[in-house]
Amino acid sequence: MDTGRNDLLGEIAADAALERSDFLVQSTEQLRRFLDRHKERIAAFGGLTLIDEEPDYLSIAPDLTFRSRSRYQDDLTGQWVSETEILESASEVVELYNPVEIYAAFAEAARTAAGFEPEPTAEGDLLDVAGIGPDESMTLGEDPYAAAADSWASSQPPSLDMSDDEQAARRLYDLALEFQERSQRSEARLLGEFESGASNASALIGDLVIVDDDDERLILAANGEFRAEVIPEEAEGEWRTLSGPDELVEFYDPTDVFGDLADALAEAFPSVAPELAVGNAAAEADVEAEADDDVEAGSGESTGELEPTPGEAGGPAHGEPAADDSEGRPSA
Repeated sequence: MDTGRNDLLGEIAADAALERSDFLVQSTEQLRRFLDRHKERIAAFGGLTLIDEEPDYLSIAPDLTFRSRSRYQDDLTGQWVSETEILESASEVVELYNPVEIYAAFAEAARTAAGFEPEPTAEGDLLDVAGIGPDESMTLGEDPYAAAADSWASSQPPSLDMSDDEQAARRLYDLALEFQERSQRSEARLLGEFESGASNASALIGDLVIVDDDDERLILAANGEFRAEVIPEEAEGEWRTLSGPDELVEFYDPTDVFGDLADALAEAFPSVAPELAVGNAAAEADVEAEADDDVEAGSGESTGELEPTPGEAGGPAHGEPAADDSEGRPSA
């Protein structure tokens, strides 16, 4: 088989995998934000049944955990078996369900629970169901895409005529803030992508403490999400809880987070990093050896015996006159 053809197919597969991961991360963040906005409403209503069509079932509890029912055929008995699974994180939900179907299910469940009419479709009664009269409707111009482009262009900041250093500094200042924001968004996506991939493994390990200092605590929870508490400098000793990657990147560099996590795992499970364990053992042995050498070197002092200095036993050393102190007495 042509090697070049395999390389091309491999690149397609790798790129598709990256796009899938990016889609899952963004979908997870979007669903998490949606749930955070409506968690009080969902709790007040006691949860919602989103999908109830045999064999599919999906519901959300007041604590924002999902119940999903799956159905499969047992290979041994040939019978169909139904199992109910608890999904504790948004990442697990978007792994199993299309986000479009999830939001559509929320919309339908809310409308049904409130006693509203079914959601309007693109049929002739669309305006009637939506309560919009014909005189209130509008038609698009000849080129709606051009109008959208003009609208976007009008919202953009005007270009600066950098004729002096002050205007150039202002431009650089705006760029620095813009790229700082973009960098934080990129770092947040990186943390979110890690959380999506870590949920299954973290469920087996449980909560893992990464950092536990006087002014900060960082753990990797059993659902694969990072949880942190910090005391900001301006908070005067008041703890602040960081929820979600967007808030984490305000205080943490993902590189440091992943490095500290690797160290915590290596300490808790030495078998995952045997070379690190050997290095630590060697370092501890060196420290113990140095401590033993210090004890041996100081053993003379511990007995109270001091070595005589030149001149103590028989006066001044040969060739050295005795020095007088302030009262004219020779010093020892």
